[in-house]
Amino acid sequence: MQLLPEPVRRLAAWCAVVLLVAGVVYVGILLCVAFRTAVTPVLLALLGAALLGPLHRRLVRARVHRSLAAGLTCVAVVAVVGGAVYVVAAALLDTGDQIIASLRDAAEDVTRHFGAAGTSLDDLASHAQELLRRLGGTAASNVISGVSVVGEVIAMAVLALLLVFFFLRDSDRVSGAIRSLSPCGLADTVEAVARRAFEAVEGFMRGTTLVALIDATCIGIGLLILDVPGAVGLAALVFVGAYIPYLGAVVSGGVAVLVALADRGAVVALWVLGMVLAVQQLEGHVLTPMIQSRTVQMHPAVVMIAITAGASVAGVLGMLLAVPLTAAAFAVVHELRDRYAKEKEAAVRLP
Repeated sequence: MQLLPEPVRRLAAWCAVVLLVAGVVYVGILLCVAFRTAVTPVLLALLGAALLGPLHRRLVRARVHRSLAAGLTCVAVVAVVGGAVYVVAAALLDTGDQIIASLRDAAEDVTRHFGAAGTSLDDLASHAQELLRRLGGTAASNVISGVSVVGEVIAMAVLALLLVFFFLRDSDRVSGAIRSLSPCGLADTVEAVARRAFEAVEGFMRGTTLVALIDATCIGIGLLILDVPGAVGLAALVFVGAYIPYLGAVVSGGVAVLVALADRGAVVALWVLGMVLAVQQLEGHVLTPMIQSRTVQMHPAVVMIAITAGASVAGVLGMLLAVPLTAAAFAVVHELRDRYAKEKEAAVRLP
């Protein structure tokens, strides 16, 4: 190694570090996938605790017992999430037939005006219907497998809710537990890194929730003004979709445009499309930088890569978890870099 120039040795060292970190991350991902039934509730519970922590702390400051405060917080989140799911499902079921009919009418119009191109679109619609029938037959033949998947999802949801309760109730003991489990001499660093990572996740969840609430309110008011059916449910869908950056906004906005097209026609659908784009521009250029300025800022390219990686590993759930976990990773790197810089500066100042 001494025969190699200094830049080459540094490059080799960095390559070894990158390969080692990549190997550890890869093995960690494989372990998480293998034990996803246990890992997923823990990650969801951490996100829930980060989001609901301020409410729990406020109840504790109001002299409510910690266990009772954690229980009330969990009941509140179940009521809100259950209500949102019910409203979204009801709105989509009520307007689903209208959306299909509108798309069929649009395909027929294209067929009349564009001939062969329209015929290909009509063929595409028929092939899509055939595909749906085949998928339906496959799903019907695998009822037992479907029931087991539903049971697994319910079990993970219940476990996540219970973990949220315990995380909130015992949040005052986390610092001591981390210090007791840390290697000798590294307790301060491990505690600081864990605190910085959780603060990043907490800031991301609170900021995203506030942005989602503003987006849903603006779009919901616009849909009510335009007299689009299911405006409340569509606004709830926008709120839920905001937790998946970029893709969630596109999907929820597209559903709102389709509903407007099905019931109110092309003109109102264009108005809805313009409103959705305006709200998304407001979110991207004003709300998100202003509200999340105190959290870890990530470039949009990093966010998109994280979402894609999360989707490839765990589907929709991976997309939901990818961004907050990436924010936590960035926070850990920043904390270690800051501590290293401070230690280096202190060493330089020593005589």
